[in-house]
Amino acid sequence: MSAGKKKQPVLLVFTFAVVCVVSAMGLVYTKHEARKLFVELEALTDERDGLNIEWGQLQIEQSTWATHARIEQVAIDDLKLTRPAATEIFVIEKQ
Repeated sequence: MSAGKKKQPVLLVFTFAVVCVVSAMGLVYTKHEARKLFVELEALTDERDGLNIEWGQLQIEQSTWATHARIEQVAIDDLKLTRPAATEIFVIEKQ
């Protein structure tokens, strides 16, 4: 047998071994990236949920501050406004 024919199976096995190792390393890297992205997704989902809760609370607060009773109370307490007497109210009709 010549030396060239003996080297072919060894070279072929070595090539397959390198391809398998590179493929395994690629698989490990891909799995690691997928897990990292999943953790990031979970963190962003939690942040979104927190912001949605805060948004709901702010909407409730806004509706509370905008009630007629609250506006009337601020007008009386802070601005010192009073209701006009019936004799002080004039109705203007459009002709």
